Amino acid sequence: MKAFENAYEGTPSWELGRPQPAVVRLAEAGRIVGRVLDAGCGTGETALYLAARGHVVVGIDFAPAAIARARAKAAARGVSATFLVRDALRLGEEALRLRELGELGGAFDTVLDVGLFHTLQPADRAAYAAGLRAVIHPGGRCFVLCWSDRNPFGYGPERVRRRDLRLAFRRGWRVERLADETLETRLSPGRVHAWLAHLTPR
Repeated sequence: MKAFENAYEGTPSWELGRPQPAVVRLAEAGRIVGRVLDAGCGTGETALYLAARGHVVVGIDFAPAAIARARAKAAARGVSATFLVRDALRLGEEALRLRELGELGGAFDTVLDVGLFHTLQPADRAAYAAGLRAVIHPGGRCFVLCWSDRNPFGYGPERVRRRDLRLAFRRGWRVERLADETLETRLSPGRVHAWLAHLTPR
């Protein structure tokens, strides 16, 4: 956690100042619907983009510095979105209590993970998937955009294989599609190979 908090003392390589093009394509195609949870929201670009499109959005991140920036952006842009310091790995534990307190406002129609999954240790992935399942409506949809094992670099986050995603989401989820995608980054070469998982709860 400290490493991520320290990263926000400057501009992290994953912060573009705009949403990922893959998210924009999903939104424009009508795939993102209803109330949205942005898990690992960083400084809020995805959440603010979707809120400006009319969605009710809650962004969560365990880095207080990221949430502080997200709230400042929302105020500066006059966009209404909720940003909370939360550990996405513990959503399954906290989901019922948080709903009772009204902090998340209930279950979500769409859950987005833009660059969080590939930061997790393999042993944490199943618990994370269970937590997302705990806060999504039965008829909802989830999208996970993460680094791919096709990247040849000797740096960067965990290389995720197709089977890693299928294994993590094997309980309580149906993997509808695993598509080749790209993630844009501030590092050279500017974009990297990614997976975009389309998931629905079961």
